[in-house]
Amino acid sequence: MKMTATAPRQSSATGSAIGAAGSASVKAAAMTNSPTLAQRWRGSSNLIPALLFLGLFFLAPLIGLLLRGVLEPVPGLGNYEQLFANSAYARVLLNTFSVAGLVTVFSLLLGFPLAWAITLVPRGWGRWILSIVLLSMWTSLLARTYSWLVLLQASGVINKALMAMGIIDQPLEMVHNLTGVVIGMSYIMIPFIVLPLQATMQAIDPMILQAGSICGASPWTNFFRVFLPLCRPGLFSGGLMVFVMSLGYYVTPALLGGAQNMMLPEFIIQQVQSFLNWGLASAGAALLIVITLVLFYFYLKLQPESPVGASNAR
Repeated sequence: MKMTATAPRQSSATGSAIGAAGSASVKAAAMTNSPTLAQRWRGSSNLIPALLFLGLFFLAPLIGLLLRGVLEPVPGLGNYEQLFANSAYARVLLNTFSVAGLVTVFSLLLGFPLAWAITLVPRGWGRWILSIVLLSMWTSLLARTYSWLVLLQASGVINKALMAMGIIDQPLEMVHNLTGVVIGMSYIMIPFIVLPLQATMQAIDPMILQAGSICGASPWTNFFRVFLPLCRPGLFSGGLMVFVMSLGYYVTPALLGGAQNMMLPEFIIQQVQSFLNWGLASAGAALLIVITLVLFYFYLKLQPESPVGASNAR
């Protein structure tokens, strides 16, 4: 009886010893496989030229810009207070966000069907359409803006065509106002919507849409519940790109807009060239940088994957 009682104890002790030895070996293997600090930073010296370049040509001017905003003409936050408290300056900020929002919305509305058409048509036609989109993006920005200035003016082709068809009796005012700025900038921003959106649509498996139809979804339900959510990465990345770029655009609003529709980049140029007010101009530029970083942070939180990578992962 004593021998039979001690046998299970010995076996359990042996099992626990084996388990402890196994866990110890696993920990030892994990410690062996995990790279040390020296191994992790091995080869980091190759990054020194790139870090020096970024520090010299990016961080140093950025720090100087931020310091000017709080040091000139007197130390403090007076420039930022003036930027928000002055009604004229506050209107400039409102115009900047309004134009950027409108341009983003119209670019999405026009770029989505264009990207969809490039995806649906045969590959040869799709390449031609995509080449035209790229060619418009590679054309000089100043030339495209002046072209819209010629087309939208009172004696331009658009007004003459509308008057010849009897749609209007007198020319429409489409330049030196908000209308001209939105039209010109939307045309320029469409390629930046089409490229990420077309890449996302191209990566979507058509069998997913076919499965939705087989399950009884109507075309509209299939579009809004299946296709549109799959296009979300491209919509997010393209929309953010257009909005951020629209915040900092200068040439098109300066040529097609008016004094009542001044945006923040025009305001910065005016403060530097006309009034030599570097402190207020630096505060406006720093505000643009902060807005861009905040938008990019929220984009990473909402959409951590790249548009193509997210679609391919599915």
